[in-house]
Amino acid sequence: MKSNRLEKVTSEAEKHHLVGNTLCLDFANTLYGHSGTPLHEYLFGYRDLVVWSRRAGILTEEDAERLIRVAERHPSEALSIFHRAIALRETLFRIFSAIARGISPKQADVVALNTARSAALVHSQIERTRGQFVLDWDDKTALDRMLWLIAVSATELLTSEKVKRVRECAGQTCDWLFVDTSRNQMRRWCSMRECGNRAKARRFLERKRKRAKR
Repeated sequence: MKSNRLEKVTSEAEKHHLVGNTLCLDFANTLYGHSGTPLHEYLFGYRDLVVWSRRAGILTEEDAERLIRVAERHPSEALSIFHRAIALRETLFRIFSAIARGISPKQADVVALNTARSAALVHSQIERTRGQFVLDWDDKTALDRMLWLIAVSATELLTSEKVKRVRECAGQTCDWLFVDTSRNQMRRWCSMRECGNRAKARRFLERKRKRAKR
C-alpha cells in the first residue's frame, strides 16, 4: 500500500483560513499576531509549509508528496528553506501592512522581495499549453518551489492597481491582510464570520452595559 506522508500528523496548516484574496497575503497571514507575542502560528516546519502550499492550491497532492520525500532525504536543506520561508513571510507582512496603513514600505524589505523574485524567475519558463501560453516552473523536486510562486504573487500585487485595495483587519487583536474586493471597498474585517461577528458582539455588549448604567 502506498504511504501518504501528508496524512501522518494533523497540521495547523490544514486549518488555515484563506481570506487574503491573493496568495502572498494568505501566506503572510499564516501567523496571527505579527507584532509582539504571536497569538497563533500555523507553520512549525517544512512539512507544514508543504501542507499549507497544497491547501493554497500551489502544489498538487503529487507535488506535495514528492517534496516531503525529498525533504526526508535532505532535512538540513528543508530546514534552511523553512527559515527562508518565514523570513519571506515577515517581509511580505511588513510591506503590505505598511501599504494598508498608507505608509511606504522600508527599502530593505523591498530589496528582500526583489531578491526572492529574482531567485524565482530563474526557474520560470513560458510554455504553450492547449492553445495558450502559460508561465510554468522547472525542477519539480526543488524544495523551495512554493516560494517562487509566493514571491511572484507578491510582485504582481505590489505592481498592480489592486495594491490600493490592500487592507489590514480592524479586529481587536487581528492583523491579517486582504485585498478588499467588496463593491464599495469598505470591508473592515478579514472575515465577517470571525472578526466581524466578534466586533458586533462587543458592540452589542457595550450598548447593553451603557443601557444598564442609565
